[in-house]
Amino acid sequence: MEVLVNNAGYGHEGILEESPLEELRRQFEVNVFGAVAMIKAVLPHMRCRRRGRILNITSMGGFITMPGIAYYCGSKFALEGISEALASEVRDLGIHVTAVAPGSFRTDWAVRSMTRTPRHISDYDALFDPVRQRRQAASGRQPGDPARAARALLEVVDSDAPPLHLLLGSDALGLVRDKLARLQQEWSQWEPLARSTDSQATAPAT
Repeated sequence: MEVLVNNAGYGHEGILEESPLEELRRQFEVNVFGAVAMIKAVLPHMRCRRRGRILNITSMGGFITMPGIAYYCGSKFALEGISEALASEVRDLGIHVTAVAPGSFRTDWAVRSMTRTPRHISDYDALFDPVRQRRQAASGRQPGDPARAARALLEVVDSDAPPLHLLLGSDALGLVRDKLARLQQEWSQWEPLARSTDSQATAPAT
């Protein structure tokens, strides 16, 4: 079985207003364009063999957001969307795509694998300084076990019907479920306004 695990990536931490656009370009170059380049390299071989597994490691940050990681979350949202669209293109060719969204795991993501934009706008101090401090303090004590995550990925690879989206970690499950519940509530609240934009010619009869 041909398998591609797209795990290359790094984190960027910084308030959006303070973070240079060049940092956004670099974040997407690695986390998005690098992953797509790898997919394009292996797809012809998988397509010829009519089989394959593509696992794109995204993040719970591809579903939820937190202050100070806008560039990172943007790159992971992008990879989630690309994965979902790709899956619809290749499913009839025997190729399965899974977007794997881990929560907080005991890796170097918040240490060596993260770049940090220096702070200089005091208006954001009260919001973001505690976030940065908590993230650094939690490094090495996150709930996720990388060895268990690896075993979970092997189970996905061996599955005849792997999931399109896979959350890893109880923190990811909880945070993403909370976000979806808030979205449902917000969409319901604003449903009349959403429906009001339909053309009268297509609006359902009352």
